[in-house]
Amino acid sequence: MTSPAPAASTARSVPSRLATTVVGSYPQPSWLVDRALLTRKGVPRVRADDVWRIAPEDLAEAQEAATLVAIADQVRAGIDIVTDGEIGRESYFNHFATALGGVDRERIGEGVNRNGGISLVPLVSGPVRRSEPVELEPARFLRAATDRAVKVTVPGPFTLSQLAQDEHYRDQRNLALAYAAAVNEELLDLVDAGIDVVQIDEPYMQANPEAARSFAVEVIDAALAGVAERGATTVLHTCYGYAVYVQNKTGGYPFLEPLADCAAQQVSVEAAQPGLDLSVLRQLGDKTVVLGVLDLGRDDAESAAEVAARARAALEHVPAERLVLAPDCGMKFLSRSVAFAKLCALAEGAALVRAEL
Repeated sequence: MTSPAPAASTARSVPSRLATTVVGSYPQPSWLVDRALLTRKGVPRVRADDVWRIAPEDLAEAQEAATLVAIADQVRAGIDIVTDGEIGRESYFNHFATALGGVDRERIGEGVNRNGGISLVPLVSGPVRRSEPVELEPARFLRAATDRAVKVTVPGPFTLSQLAQDEHYRDQRNLALAYAAAVNEELLDLVDAGIDVVQIDEPYMQANPEAARSFAVEVIDAALAGVAERGATTVLHTCYGYAVYVQNKTGGYPFLEPLADCAAQQVSVEAAQPGLDLSVLRQLGDKTVVLGVLDLGRDDAESAAEVAARARAALEHVPAERLVLAPDCGMKFLSRSVAFAKLCALAEGAALVRAEL
């Protein structure tokens, strides 16, 4: 991407209590992406070039234009920590996963998805390595486009290891450690580019909690090594999956308490759609909690009062200085109008509670 002119101000103030953010994605416009096809594909784990409506020679410019709209919507809604909406990605996962060395360019693997079905996944046939930055140019574009604090997300090493067919390491832990090294290199470059918040996405800790208990915290810590020391905030996002595919989220978090000891400074959980018993947030110790207060299973916007009520309920278990408010998960499968209205309610609800403190 070609970076826009730098934002006029370099101030990146964020409220010390009840800051607002998005988890990562924002709706991609239908002129850019065949949204119906993307939804039918599920969450792509391998490349899905056929979802783009724009000719390859014009695609980067179109993605830039749509990214600026996503950033502007977040700023206009009043969100404190913004992302590029992951507009240039087919999914949160495949853009990074398929760019790494060691991933077979000719063959595609198969893996078990969180519903027990078979998904197409990257096939690892050699040593996993990051030969060049993957998300760095989009991150620079984001940094130059706004004076707000900014966040960039990368799939986490545990989830990467769960969604790969491994013909090289033949050992899940060693595969995950290799992914962790690649993620760590990526995160350090992002921080050096001026990104304020870096997040690793780990939904499969909840889908495969037994494997997570064996090595998830170890590989998360390896992925985050040295990142906070360079001045960035580190976030771990864990969830049940996109609301468009997972309607029943009432099972609770089977892998949460061990995250109190991981290297991430903040842990992002969804709570609105699952109606989460917020007392479980105490399991996270002194972590800052990024709490999902927007139900993405609803195709309408919450009111500011609903958001405020969810925030007040969380304050019974987490102090305000350790609470950040967000949607439950990525917003890419919503319509833009609904997503924007939800973000407005998020910012307004946070302001209501902040004024009460």
